[in-house]
Amino acid sequence: MSTYVYTARPPQGAQVKGELTGDSKAAVAAELRRKGLTVLEIDEKKGLPDINSLLEGMTKIKSHDKVVFSRQFATMINAGLALLRALYILEDQTQNPRFRKIIGQVRQDVEAGMPLSDAIEKHPVAFNRLYVSMVRAGEVGGVLDQTLERVATQLEKDDSLRRSIKSAMTYPILIGAFALLALFGLVLFVIPIFGAMYADLGGQLPLLTRIMVGLSDFMRSFWFIIFPGMFLFVYGVRRLKRWRKGTEVWDKAKLRIPMKIGPIIQKIAVSRFSRTLATLVSSGVPILQAIEITGKTSGNTVIEYGMEDVKEQIKAGESISRPLEKIKVFPPMVTQMIAIGEETGALDTMLHKIADFYEDEVDTAVKSLTSILEPIMMIFIGGIVGLVVVSMYLPIFNLFKLIQ
Repeated sequence: MSTYVYTARPPQGAQVKGELTGDSKAAVAAELRRKGLTVLEIDEKKGLPDINSLLEGMTKIKSHDKVVFSRQFATMINAGLALLRALYILEDQTQNPRFRKIIGQVRQDVEAGMPLSDAIEKHPVAFNRLYVSMVRAGEVGGVLDQTLERVATQLEKDDSLRRSIKSAMTYPILIGAFALLALFGLVLFVIPIFGAMYADLGGQLPLLTRIMVGLSDFMRSFWFIIFPGMFLFVYGVRRLKRWRKGTEVWDKAKLRIPMKIGPIIQKIAVSRFSRTLATLVSSGVPILQAIEITGKTSGNTVIEYGMEDVKEQIKAGESISRPLEKIKVFPPMVTQMIAIGEETGALDTMLHKIADFYEDEVDTAVKSLTSILEPIMMIFIGGIVGLVVVSMYLPIFNLFKLIQ
């Protein structure tokens, strides 16, 4: 329930202003009309947000929430339930408070006469361009239930791919973080103890020991510059990625990362491109619009900018596969399979097969990369700790000379 400020005119007399509580603008307008008033203007009353509103705004809408919403929505529509009734039910049973509020706003807009696709388009935090375009195509084609099922499948595939990568990379990232903490701990707290002891003994310390002691002294003296500088560097990189040129450089660099990481990123991009384009084409979205949406949701600017050229060449009468050959991200096998799909009239089926193949390739490559990274990270940690330990114990071999 929200409070609305209204301006209305009675059958006789001047305009009146007031406040009224209701579920929506439409409900408030209906109540005013029942009172014999002609509605001139209705606006929701703005006030300071309460703690519940702030918590709702901070709640993240997960992919799982949207998958469940889409599946249940499709089932209700397929069962013959009215659109508004389905939205009311989904609003009541959605657990995520932020998502529940958005569904309520969508329901209000649909209740006021707005098409479903236009209503969800107002909430990009929950429904991206891919979702909106597919729903719009489903509305036009009269197959909204099937389209929602395809959307749910697409979201599930993306979420599964994302979770498999995250779970595979968690251990190497933890090992790397531990290595950095160990290095900082040794340099900041252990080396100074040995440095003070060697200073009392006098004499010339080995070069490696002097380097480590100098590094420790530098970090202890300028920690107030080093650590903020590290945070500023990370912040600067993140800001640079938001700039078009910076994002383009970053995405190109990711594809060249050694140790098979670059090829994995390439396969992820190809898989996401194929799955998204297949879903859009099978849902009846026009090919030019599907190409544009696929580029913007691919997650890689190399593909996104490449799709702009592909779209222009398709407008000029070219096939899809020919301009894709010029984008280095796509292997020859992909463009050849797309060409076969175009010739046979089964482009969506071929794209789904490409996506399935590359998702399996990504899963295998990630597992292989993890098996390689784990021993490398262990050797890296052992090397760091060993280097510090050796540098600190080298002078002990000359201890008797220093004492004399």
